[in-house]
Amino acid sequence: MKKHTITARWSEIPDDADDLVLVRGGFRTYLCLCGRPLADRGAAESHAMETNQCTTCLGSATEQIVPSFSQSCTSCAGTGRRAVQLTWELACAEAEATITVDLVRELIAPLTGPFRLSEVADTVRATLDLPVGRLPVGPRVRDVLRRLEADGELVLISAPDELIRGTTVVLYRDPYWQHASAPPPAP
Repeated sequence: MKKHTITARWSEIPDDADDLVLVRGGFRTYLCLCGRPLADRGAAESHAMETNQCTTCLGSATEQIVPSFSQSCTSCAGTGRRAVQLTWELACAEAEATITVDLVRELIAPLTGPFRLSEVADTVRATLDLPVGRLPVGPRVRDVLRRLEADGELVLISAPDELIRGTTVVLYRDPYWQHASAPPPAP
């Protein structure tokens, strides 16, 4: 039995970089221990799928967000396996159907001051009577709040918890939002 471990390597951009997947500050090449050539990210994902590995982390159980920052893979719960990833994707689809923009908008409407992502997620979970772990409530609520922010209904008022790559890639752990029409918080 062949071992299939796909790795992504970040390298400097060479002069002849036409056929490589370019990202800011470098490019990725993909290699598998079985020896199969993987020309780009699409080929690496196809190979991961064929070998029952997560197509997000390519079976490594770790997502490398940028060269200097990685985290446990959120798509497969850090297992590296495709079955767990498929279960997660189904749960995300169910959460998207269950936790609608209108539901979140209705739940945050009475809030007059700043509110945290975790507070809204807990309210959604309680309103729908969902046990912890049943659906990815936090990630879905985050996506809805970001959409409401993009639509101009909310304003993100938190500073990033981490600057991963300057100000272009930042991390928020439990951010605060407030309604766009609300006055700014007192200092």
